[in-house]
Amino acid sequence: MHSSERREAIIVLDFGSQYSRLITRRVRECHVYSELVPASTTLEQLRHEQHLDIKGFILSGGPSSVYDENAPSCDPAILNSGLPVLGICYGMHLLAQQLGGHVALARGLREYGPATINVSAQANHGQACRIFEGLTATNSLSVWMSHGDSVDRLPEGFQVFASSESNPVAAIVNAQGMVGLQFHPEVTHTPQGLHIIRNFLFHICGCAPGWNSSAVIEEAIEQIRERVGKERVICGLSGGVDSAVAALLVHRAIGDQLTCIFVDTGCLRANEREQVVETFSRHMHIPLVVVDASERFLSRLAGVIDPEKKRKIIGEEFIRVFEEEAAELEQEQGHIEFLVQGTLYPDVIESTSHDTSVTAKRIKTHHNVGGLPEEMLLRLVEPLRMLFKDEVREIGQQLGLPEEWVWRHPFPGPGLAIRVIGPVDKQRLDILRAADKIVIDEIRKAEAYRDLGQAFAVLTPIQSVGVMGDDRTYANVVAIRAVTTGDFMTADWARLSPDLLARISNRLVNEIPEINRVVYDITSKPPATIEWE
Repeated sequence: MHSSERREAIIVLDFGSQYSRLITRRVRECHVYSELVPASTTLEQLRHEQHLDIKGFILSGGPSSVYDENAPSCDPAILNSGLPVLGICYGMHLLAQQLGGHVALARGLREYGPATINVSAQANHGQACRIFEGLTATNSLSVWMSHGDSVDRLPEGFQVFASSESNPVAAIVNAQGMVGLQFHPEVTHTPQGLHIIRNFLFHICGCAPGWNSSAVIEEAIEQIRERVGKERVICGLSGGVDSAVAALLVHRAIGDQLTCIFVDTGCLRANEREQVVETFSRHMHIPLVVVDASERFLSRLAGVIDPEKKRKIIGEEFIRVFEEEAAELEQEQGHIEFLVQGTLYPDVIESTSHDTSVTAKRIKTHHNVGGLPEEMLLRLVEPLRMLFKDEVREIGQQLGLPEEWVWRHPFPGPGLAIRVIGPVDKQRLDILRAADKIVIDEIRKAEAYRDLGQAFAVLTPIQSVGVMGDDRTYANVVAIRAVTTGDFMTADWARLSPDLLARISNRLVNEIPEINRVVYDITSKPPATIEWE
């Protein structure tokens, strides 16, 4: 796709649901581009996005009730645009209320969790009735409900298209391509939910499945060339797949105008530096500068306990190192204008969640988003900013990134500094580095690495009493974290085998004298985040 062409898109309006980002992801899984925007976004504002050919809208769920005094609403122009609209849970209530219907507290009819809906054979509103097409021969569907309100009066022109035992209005449609669903099709607990979303995209909105890794690469390369021109560029490599793919994209776009910079912060995993040099200098043939700034970073982190402060210190220090290296490179290569970063959509969402929903909260600051200093000499290029992790991996494979690099577990930019809970110093980092290596070695030996989204060790600030031989010990407690996830917006704790956990524990306490107790984290995301800090 050339930049002058318009990209088909589905716009998701975020009303604060924990599943809003998941809706966006599900649409993209169907190879249709989607963006999540604040609930307050107007149709006029969206029309200024001239690169988007908007084919329809999805109104997300949310924690409010539409009859609350300060409940978020939708720009009426969106509902009167003639474009298809899918309202999910709160989005359905808003659709009904703003078009003249009525929503009330569902006294005795609230539904939370699994439910069964019965699809009506009587509704006859053309294309909109294709929302359930091809799903079931029995007209009975298993879905996931989460609501305390219900539509008790339909807007003019709407029909009930499905009901449940507890709720007579589980889905509504009209002839203009508007659909309201009381349940959540975006979650895996609605087994045929993705099929329902596909029906909305292809049968009701008329989308074509054109969003794929090849199209993303072509478009990104053109945008990079337009933005950068003939200027020289540096890229901050972290050792993870995100910055690696960003570097490959930019290198494909502008070739030798790019120089990569890898900063050893002293907070890296074992052998990280050597692996980066091997991959990028010898296999990818991209110019690489390695900077040992470990003393500088550890000096800034000395005595710092608060995780947000750690992230901001590291984010600022990264930028200052890049600026200094750029100044040195300029003496040989000429002016350097841009800095490339491997920022992903989940980073943006977690760091600046207030940008989408007025009811969403900042979770934590990522060093490459909210942790950046206010004043910077370099301008940012972030070619992956609107992508999820699995999309980035797909692109990495297309660009020829080595397989083992594509599937490396994510490593946070602040590195081990946010896996050492409490003050960071070289001794504690060395303990954690050794522990983390043992965890990953054993997971690889068990052939479980590719089954996990992420796995690592955490050095807690707790010491405990132990016994080794006949001696009393008082040493560190290490926590093991391993999760399964697709998009890193949600995650579940991994059910590692007891034998694998036993091998990890035995090695940790036998090979690292400073550790005498190992615990396993069995918390999902949410309520926890994947990293501890």
